[in-house]
Amino acid sequence: MTNENRLFYGSCFALITTAFSFSIRAGILPELGESLNLSATQLGFINQMWFLGFPISMVIGGLIYHIVGGKAIMQFAFLAHAVGIILTIYAGSYAILLISTLLIGLGNGCTEAACNPMIADAYEGKRMSTMLNRFHMWFPGGIVLGSLISLAMTNAGLNWQAQIWVILIPTLIYAFLFFGQAWPKAKVEASTSVGSNFKAMFSPLFLFMFGCMALTAISEFGPTQWINLILSSSGAQPMLVLALITGTMAVARYFGGSAVHQFNTTGVLLISSILATIGLFLLSTQSGAAVVYGASFIFALGIAYFWPNMIGFIAKYVPESGALGMSVVGAIGMFSSSIFQPIIGSWIDANKKTGEAQGLTEGALELYTGQTTLGTMMLFPGILIVLFTLLYFWMKSRERKKVGVAVA
Repeated sequence: MTNENRLFYGSCFALITTAFSFSIRAGILPELGESLNLSATQLGFINQMWFLGFPISMVIGGLIYHIVGGKAIMQFAFLAHAVGIILTIYAGSYAILLISTLLIGLGNGCTEAACNPMIADAYEGKRMSTMLNRFHMWFPGGIVLGSLISLAMTNAGLNWQAQIWVILIPTLIYAFLFFGQAWPKAKVEASTSVGSNFKAMFSPLFLFMFGCMALTAISEFGPTQWINLILSSSGAQPMLVLALITGTMAVARYFGGSAVHQFNTTGVLLISSILATIGLFLLSTQSGAAVVYGASFIFALGIAYFWPNMIGFIAKYVPESGALGMSVVGAIGMFSSSIFQPIIGSWIDANKKTGEAQGLTEGALELYTGQTTLGTMMLFPGILIVLFTLLYFWMKSRERKKVGVAVA
């Protein structure tokens, strides 16, 4: 007998584990670098492992889901999460941190690979859509919780190892909820062949969106993963900024359907890129708590609709790519974020050296380093403004041709 509610709650706690591993790591980066004498570039490579593990296990898990079952994938997720968390806590070297963070990333990707189809199989019709949306709410929602927990623990003087222990709490909860449960049987649905999926994935529109996904993902995860280092002297509390950004994203995604209906998918993506660019511009040029929080809110509205609408665009306009196409687009988003993490770290190191050469010290140096780095990251959504403008007119032209063919 399948207990859908228990499996759903287990899925939510698994996604909270993913969110905690993102937000709490963002909160401890400065202390982690200081305690182990790591440069920002080295911290970037550690971040890279989190983002790299995600797409690897997500794609592999998606391919083997119907062979081994979601239950086996989540058993591996628990093993990867538990070992990765404990290794991180007791890591005494840079190399061990790379391995432990990769394991956590693999666990996170398995969560996506197993829980999405499980929820789709467990619920019907509108109920399925509702439950999937409620499930995905817990990534930004969990980041809000993790950010506030990290801030409270830091203010209480608790070290980074104590904060990493917190990630183990939702891990143990989801393991308990999943333990001994029967998973729902897969729905029997007609689908195109893998060959047809791959053929559609080599279409110009899919390849264009493939490239855009790399930029939308790093526009979201670049500034947020480095927020504690970048905004440490901005006048605002970095972890409160992260909580504000992800909280705004959660609310915006909840009401996302009406926005897409009003402006259509391409219009939403274009508006999002403009708002994200404006937000980063303000963060890279202004300081003071009120301005930083306001700029963060604008930035959050920009990045909130990137990920779901990129996936939704593929589902709507390149349906022949199937579930594989959506998985690959999601995977390239995480892979792009992985590639850019050490690059962003090197930007921080270089900007710090430039500031030191100009005679800047302490708070002024940190402010210069953070704002200059954000100014560079503004290029990501800035390029997207151009690309999504082209996409907007491309899709308009395609619609006009379809109408013309229908009339003829």
